Order: sequence, then C-alpha cells, then structure tokens
Amino acid sequence: MEAPELLARLGGPEGIVAIDGPSGAGKSTYAQHLVGDLRADGARVALVRTDHYATWDDPVSWWPRLVAEVVDPLVRGRDAFYRPLVWRDGVPTPGEELRVPRASLIVIEGVSSARRSFFDRLSLGLWLDGGTAEQRLERAVARDGEESRAELVRWQEFERGWFAVDGTRERCTVVEPRGVDA
Repeated sequence: MEAPELLARLGGPEGIVAIDGPSGAGKSTYAQHLVGDLRADGARVALVRTDHYATWDDPVSWWPRLVAEVVDPLVRGRDAFYRPLVWRDGVPTPGEELRVPRASLIVIEGVSSARRSFFDRLSLGLWLDGGTAEQRLERAVARDGEESRAELVRWQEFERGWFAVDGTRERCTVVEPRGVDA
C-alpha cells in the first residue's frame, strides 16, 4: 500500500496506523518509505518504533509506557517525549530523550504494534509477511549481526506464539511492499 492509497483508506492524513509483522519482514524499511512519501505530500506524520521499547527479555509488556509517553500526547495534539532504548555491548539502556513533534497521523511500526488490546484505537492495521521464517531470520541477522542469531531465533519462537494467540494477522490488511524479497 502506497501513500495515496493509505490516505484514501483513512480519508486524509489523520489517525493511527500500525505496521506489524514478524522480525525481518521489512516493516522498518516500509514504514520509513511510507512516512517519507506522506511527509513529502505535506502530511504531519509521527513515526514511532516499537524497537525503541522492546528487549529480548521484555518483548511486549512495555506497551502501556509507549501509549502514555508517545501515543496519548500526540492524540491530544501535543509533542511527545520519551527515552528510546539504545543497545550498548548487547545491553539495552535508556538513551537521550527524543521529542516527537505533534502530528495528525501516527505510524507505529514494529512487532506487536497492531495488538488486540490496542486495535480499537487504530485507524488501520497493516501486516507484512516478508517471506519465510528462514528469509526473515537471514535479513534480521544481516541487520543486527551474526552475534544476534541465537536471540533472533528465540525471538522468532516468541513472536510465532504471540501472533497465534493475539490473532494479529487476521485483523490487519496484508501488504506486500516493493523491495521485500518474499
């Protein structure tokens, strides 16, 4: 789904869009291109990445913090502030505070962004499959480094269970962005 189709589905550049799917599916790249195109067309868009909150040991329970720190202020028309996790020597630590300027369209990108508990607040949930588990693993290893392979395999096991229980894909519009080899 390209920017014009997204805007048509939303009825304009307002609302909350989630881009979900398994690790290595191409969500970050797709979100970056989509948000860039929307901004080029003059839309005020905030891009929020779940990777700024999730860790190997805490893949999903941080969600209320993301909503309180980022989503709720933006929905109220205010700037949002949060401290994304920064990985140093394989250990996540809070980074410098980021400001997210107020925006009429919020794009949340990452694993669990279209979760059942938040879906009623979404204007649209998008899902990327990104090929087979093996293809996704190799893309994630290429992105994160060979030293992350064991954690990424464990993460894939977690997300398979998460998505099965949450039913995420079934609620979302499945998109196949250009440039993701499936």
